[in-house]
Amino acid sequence: MDPVVVTSGGRVRGVSQDGVSRFAGIPFAAAPEGPLRFRPPVPAPDWDGVREAVAFGAAAPQLPPAPGVPPVWQPGDGLDCLTVNVWTPDVGAAGLPVMVWIYGGRWKLGAARMPQYDAATLSGAGVVVVTFNYRVGFEGFGHLPGVADNRGLRDQIAALEWVRDNIAAFGGNPANVTVFGQSAGAASIALLMAAPAARGLFRRAIAQSVPSGVRTTAEAEEITAAIAAAAGVAATWDGFAALPPEAILDVQDAPLRDRGGLTAFAPVIDGELITGPPWEALQAGPGREADLICGFTHEEYLGLGPLPPDDVDLAVVAERVGLEKEAATAYRTGYPGVSDADLFTMMLSDALVRMPTTWTAEAHARAGGRTWLYDFAWQGPALGAGHGIDLPFVFGNATTRPAARFLGSPPPAEFSGLSQRVRSAWTSFAATGDPGWPQFSPDEPITRIWDTPLSDSAYPLEASRRIWRHGTPR
Repeated sequence: MDPVVVTSGGRVRGVSQDGVSRFAGIPFAAAPEGPLRFRPPVPAPDWDGVREAVAFGAAAPQLPPAPGVPPVWQPGDGLDCLTVNVWTPDVGAAGLPVMVWIYGGRWKLGAARMPQYDAATLSGAGVVVVTFNYRVGFEGFGHLPGVADNRGLRDQIAALEWVRDNIAAFGGNPANVTVFGQSAGAASIALLMAAPAARGLFRRAIAQSVPSGVRTTAEAEEITAAIAAAAGVAATWDGFAALPPEAILDVQDAPLRDRGGLTAFAPVIDGELITGPPWEALQAGPGREADLICGFTHEEYLGLGPLPPDDVDLAVVAERVGLEKEAATAYRTGYPGVSDADLFTMMLSDALVRMPTTWTAEAHARAGGRTWLYDFAWQGPALGAGHGIDLPFVFGNATTRPAARFLGSPPPAEFSGLSQRVRSAWTSFAATGDPGWPQFSPDEPITRIWDTPLSDSAYPLEASRRIWRHGTPR
């Protein structure tokens, strides 16, 4: 018989397979449409009877991640996207560790229904796993006068509040919640650690590839003005609320024509929820009570951008990422024998992810928080150790389309063993606070190197850390 659970909104019926029960598409907030559009989340209405929680809810409005990739959202899906999904190995248990996933996607992509985030294998290791949707792109991070910023982050807080109030009914322990996420999801986690509104909603955190990028209010206003002009509406709530989501999606990249970059969106420094980038927000000590794993992939840029041109000028690249042009020479000295093309990848990897992740770990450790650091160095056959290669290893899903992009098809023979060790570390951390390698501190920067074989070593990017001490992107 399929399991039925009583939640704060009503009863839900899931499905069980291979020892794990899944409940999908449970509302944690009302649909952000009509007068609720571009507003902070509010509670979902209750329902009568038993809700069939067998299908994932709609994604938040977004474009396909790349040409030729099937869309995860279409105009007919609407805006009713704020739902959670729960995998549990034992509905009747009490006190199982809980892991809550926050997806990435450049603040404009991502959905919990994506197959790479299927958590059946991870939950089978003895943890309750929750995934959920939050608003992305302009719906979640666009700035509008008189409207609260950072709606996507506020959705995340609302989902965590739902977990606090309901997860015991699925066998989980609401006092032992670990949030884990990658890229924009990792940055979200680090920001929530410092946010008073999220205090007490989780005990531990795993931030996989924390990127740089927050916006000042002035920058966010410029982005809104550019999108409004492209859409032909006023840069106000009334102007944007009159547009269907697809009309905004058609022009939401308009600011990139002048700014460049991968996305126009990022959390806005509103002085309330967000006070600065994670490494600045954490250094004063908020969030020190939460244990933190931080990590990066060794060649982050290979999963993010195009290959360098043959005649790459490292001095120009250095200036564009916020360093002095002399940093090009420092990179060549710090990494002797490395080609300029590979130094380009290293420089961009440092600027976009590796240094922000390192600074986040350092800030948390200096503030007194228990901290661990890792470098995911295992290289796949296509994109090396690029941004996102860690995801199939964490979830144990090797055959999805995104996994095949990194692993090939079939995946290499060593995938299974390394994935098992990564998942064991993540679930052990969630259960006990110990991932299985020594803690990190700025004075003793021990780093787990995820590769075959595994190793724990001194921080592997010391030359980069020296170069970047005097140039920190926001």
